[in-house]
Amino acid sequence: MSAAPHSEYRGIPVIDVGSLLDPRRSPDERAIAASEIDRACREMGFFAIAGHGVDPLLQCRLDRAARAFFALPDRTKDEIAMARAGSAWRGWFPVGGELTSGRPDHKEGIYFGDELPEEHPRVAAGTPLHGRNLFPDTPSDLRPAVLEWLDAMRRVADAVMRGIAVGLGLPATWFEDDLTGDPTALFRIFHYPPSDHADTKDDGIWGVGEHTDYGLLTLLAQDDNGGLQVELLDGTWLDVELDSSLLVCNIGDMLERLTDGRYRSTPHRVRNTSGADRLSFPYFFDPSWDATVPTLPLARTFENRSHRRWDGEEVQAWQGTYGDYLTAKVAKVFPSLFTTLRP
Repeated sequence: MSAAPHSEYRGIPVIDVGSLLDPRRSPDERAIAASEIDRACREMGFFAIAGHGVDPLLQCRLDRAARAFFALPDRTKDEIAMARAGSAWRGWFPVGGELTSGRPDHKEGIYFGDELPEEHPRVAAGTPLHGRNLFPDTPSDLRPAVLEWLDAMRRVADAVMRGIAVGLGLPATWFEDDLTGDPTALFRIFHYPPSDHADTKDDGIWGVGEHTDYGLLTLLAQDDNGGLQVELLDGTWLDVELDSSLLVCNIGDMLERLTDGRYRSTPHRVRNTSGADRLSFPYFFDPSWDATVPTLPLARTFENRSHRRWDGEEVQAWQGTYGDYLTAKVAKVFPSLFTTLRP
């Protein structure tokens, strides 16, 4: 799976981030990539990433192991059910087990995060969303593939954040120094079964309903079965059907807050009408758990595009740490875990 050389693919900008990953590349090349990322974040909030350097064989291994897991009976998958992980917020949930805006999604999935030992200070303190992952015995190759994928995505996320920093007129290492030195990194594998509702009317059956992501950015790998839709600034929805060799990147609530609306946390949703099983692999790269996210005093060289968020909330009004923000969101997505996830 070679990276596509396009500057645009079906309406989505494609940006080569190789210069942000390779210190041997020239400052001019890094500046161009940073400028392209800034423009994409201002105009769409979504873009595709080429030149990410992720081994395509690793992606194939991850996809193969995930499909083998989801093909198991639910009673077998239940051996790593999320309830068994407690406040660590790890493990499997069945179709309909996750809510978006209070409605069940037509998908199942597995939640992972950084692998943390029991002696880690936050794990020992019972901090929500921290701990060891739950891995199935079968397929045995899912565990190494997931852990390698987490490492690969961290490298790409750091590179993209360096590009965002430069695009905002900040030092390249601003995020690493001030906000993501110890990031909250979460990873999901989602399985969208074929939908019986393959028409285009809004019948309320969505793989995942309209939402925005909570943190800084999301890196999404997916198979070749489409389904992702992005809301554009004019309110229309764009189908995102990308080559699986590209990573899709979108920005989250905390970048909207940080930039005072220069970057918009873009609503998106999924409906699998491909007639086949669809897999997606979103990696969420978020601020450090105890970080407070400021609004930067950026030069007003942009139009402040005031808009009503899909959920009616104002991210600018939030007060507290990122951990507080994320825990409050999780309580709505998985209400059955609310008592174990309260700080």
